[in-house]
Formats: sequence, structure tokens, C-alpha cells
Amino acid sequence: MNILQKIFKEHYEEIEYILHPRPIVMENIEKMINCGDPSFGGAMYGCPHCGELKFVPFRCHSKFCPTCGNKYCIDRSTKMSFKLIDCTHRHLVFTIDEELRPFFLNDRSLLDCLFQSVRSVILRMFHSLNKSRNFVPGFICVLHTFGRPLEWNPHIHCLLTEGGFSDDGFWRVVNHFNYTYLRKAFQTALLNELEKRIGPSFKKTKVAIYKKDKNGFYVYAKKKEKDNDDNNVDDCVNYITRYTSRPPMAENCIKYEDDKKMIRWWYNRHEGEKYIEVYESVENF
Repeated sequence: MNILQKIFKEHYEEIEYILHPRPIVMENIEKMINCGDPSFGGAMYGCPHCGELKFVPFRCHSKFCPTCGNKYCIDRSTKMSFKLIDCTHRHLVFTIDEELRPFFLNDRSLLDCLFQSVRSVILRMFHSLNKSRNFVPGFICVLHTFGRPLEWNPHIHCLLTEGGFSDDGFWRVVNHFNYTYLRKAFQTALLNELEKRIGPSFKKTKVAIYKKDKNGFYVYAKKKEKDNDDNNVDDCVNYITRYTSRPPMAENCIKYEDDKKMIRWWYNRHEGEKYIEVYESVENF
């Protein structure tokens, strides 16, 4: 058993009867705990030449599982590489105000508003380059619901081509993105989407957000240096899938003190990559 399997198996009843997670959460916990357990079945393989037999236990295929999650990340990276245009790509991150996070936590269906807002902002930005020729870029968006400290923090990672095709098949290189437009347009698009879905009760929050975030929501869209490997399509794909499709936490970041029911884990903070160590109870973890 890996360290996460051990922690969750030993404290399964506490999770179910004290923390009361959603059914889908318990389903993935159960999958992860029993992943690779021979008692849950497997496949027997035999060599046609020497007759040697080998039993391989079934895996859980849950993204929450460190083993299966890593495999999912690799598979997704491979599939994504076949969809991308062979050109320079830009990695963008669209974030939201902290006050909006509870809305998405209480109603997960609202997470779709993030995708709709990013899509409309990007298409409008490229369309404005030449409205008659209608330039359209290629982009892939991935939802990330937590930050490095594992707090609830829904945001969108986007892999965007630095260029787009017109209706008549002309490719135009675009390597300058207007940060002011991205920040304010994303803010407006998302707040409008949320008001449409939530209703008039959201208007008060919407007005308060506009007053608080006068420069819009933070959008990361920094251009990579030309000699940086992230400009290569394969490296860029590997980067974004490693960051967004990976399991929530790497096993080598966790130390379990089962005698004290405490867990010590660490991460590098975005600001300056500062090393942060967290020491907390199993329940909090």
C-alpha cells in the first residue's frame, strides 16, 4: 500500500461519518484504497512459449489515485499532443476573486461558467484583429479546483496558439496579448454568466466585485523566452498536463506519523517558490 492508501484506509470511518463528504468523493476514496488489491480481481497472463503465468491485479482508474492518476496524466498528454497545431503556444491562467469561490463550491454546475467565459474572451480577442476575416485560434482549457496549499481555488489553465486561422485559411501570428483586456473582459464575462445562472440575488455581489477589483481578475499570460523549451509543443503539453491533470498530491511530499495521527506535508509557494511545510491532523488533511 502507498502512503495515501494507508492514511485513508486507517481513517475511512472518520471520513465517512464525521466529515460527510459527497458520494462521488467516497466512491473515489474506495477505488483508491482498493487499487491493486488482488482480492478485487485481476487478469492472468501466460507466455505462449515458456508457459510462465503472471497475475496482474485490476487498477481503480481514479484520478485521485497516485498510480492511476499519473497514468491518466501521461495518456492525456499523449492524446492532447495529437490535437495541437505545431506552433508556439502560450500558457494562460485565469483566476477569480476569493469571494466568488463559495458560489462554485456550493453549486459545482457553475464551474461551466469558467469555461464559457474564457472561451468568449479568447474568441473575441482574436476576432477583433480583423472582424471581416474572423481569425480563430486553437486552445485547450483545463479546470483546476485547488491551489498548491490544497485550498478550494477554481481556476482555468489554457494552452493557446500564438496565432489563428482566418475563414479563408490564412495563418496570422499573434504574440502580443493585451493583459488589460484579458483581465477586464474575463471579469465581465464571468460575472455576467454567473448572474445569468444564479439570478437577481447575485447583483449585489457583482457590484461589490467591480468596486473591489477595478483592474479585473488576475490573468497570467507571460510570454516565454524563445530559448525556453516550453515553446516546443510536446514540452508545453507535458507541462500543462503535469500541472493540471496530475493527482492532487505527490506521495514524496507526505510523511505520515500514524502514532500521533499527524501528517507533515510540503509545497513550494508560487511567490518565489518558497518552501512551505504544513503539519496538521489527519482530519484536517
